[in-house]
Amino acid sequence: MSENDNFAQEFYWKMREAVTGRLSRDAKRIIEKKKRGGSRPFDKGRDPLTAGASLDFLIKDFKWSTELGEADLFNSWAKIVGEDTAAKSNPETLEKGVLTVRCASTAWATQLRLMQSTILERLKADFADLEIIEIKLLGPASPSFKRGPRSVPGRGPRDTYG
Repeated sequence: MSENDNFAQEFYWKMREAVTGRLSRDAKRIIEKKKRGGSRPFDKGRDPLTAGASLDFLIKDFKWSTELGEADLFNSWAKIVGEDTAAKSNPETLEKGVLTVRCASTAWATQLRLMQSTILERLKADFADLEIIEIKLLGPASPSFKRGPRSVPGRGPRDTYG
């Protein structure tokens, strides 16, 4: 098979994948055969990797850098705001640049609102790759009387009389 035939065949499979959104069984088999066929013991890319390099490759390949940065932020919350404040508050989520922090009481939420600009500056300096633009401070969660996955509006079980 000549070079032009390989190019034509690959071009056909790529266009078919682009149009249909999936590869055919034959195209998958050809791709797998190419991957297996070119491996030789002393070829380029067959050198052993260190554990750190393989972890870096996995982090890049699976795009875990933001999740690891978020976990690092949550674990070092006490260093950012101090031990006393961290005992009464904890970060819950980080979505679209908004860090949501749950506080033990409304008084602690107010205290953190006063410190919000300082905390945000420190977060931007220490965790620049997370791109935090806002801190949302919440008080304690109120109890919910909603039961089950589905509920209907109204008084509930108390409206059965009359």
